[in-house]
Amino acid sequence: MPGRFFFTDPVSDLATALGVPAGTVDNEPARHNVSPSQEIIVFDGALKRMRWGIVPVGRVNARGRPVMEQIINARSETVFDKSAFDGVGRAVIPVNGWYEWTGEKRRKTAWRIAPKESGFLYFAAITDVWTAPGGLQVPQVAAVTCEPNGDVAPIHHRMGVLLELQDVHTWMNDDLDAAKALMQPWPDGRLNIEEAVGVDWDGP
Repeated sequence: MPGRFFFTDPVSDLATALGVPAGTVDNEPARHNVSPSQEIIVFDGALKRMRWGIVPVGRVNARGRPVMEQIINARSETVFDKSAFDGVGRAVIPVNGWYEWTGEKRRKTAWRIAPKESGFLYFAAITDVWTAPGGLQVPQVAAVTCEPNGDVAPIHHRMGVLLELQDVHTWMNDDLDAAKALMQPWPDGRLNIEEAVGVDWDGP
C-alpha cells in the first residue's frame, strides 16, 4: 500500500510513453520522497498536478457519519460501493516506484519497490475536487489498493492496483465493469524490491 512515492525519470519520458504533451508539469524535478498531502503528477487524459489525499468533506460512511480522516488509499473491494466515494473520477498516478516499511517503531526498515525493467508504474486512482474555505478548488487523488502479489506480500499486506500501459484508458473510461476487472494484484516477478538507503526522508 503506497505510503511514499518516488518520481525520478524526466517528465518528457512519461509524456512520450502516454502519447500526450507534458503541458504544465514539464518542469517537474526528480523527487525521491513524495509524501501524502503533497502535489503529485496525475494522468486523467492529460498530465496535471493533484494533491495526494482526498479530504472527504461532506462524505459519510456506511453509518451515515462524516468521514473525518484524509484518504490517501482506497480499497478496491469497496471503492465503488461506499457512499464516501460517490461521484469520484478515475485517473492514474504514474511513478517510478514506491516505498514500504517493515519492523517495529524506531527500528523500521524502508524498502524501495520499482519495476524490474525500469520505467514507470501506473497506479489506479480515484479523483475528487475539494472546495476549500474561500472557494478555492483543490483537485485531489487517492490510490486504489488490492491484495499483494508474491513480490510484495513479505513486506506488506496490501499493494496499489498497478495497470498495464494499454489498460490505462480502460481504467479511466465509462465502463465500470471493465475498470473493476483491472483491480487485481500485479503479476509476480516483475518488481524489484531492495532496502532503501540514502533517502532523505525529510527532503525531496
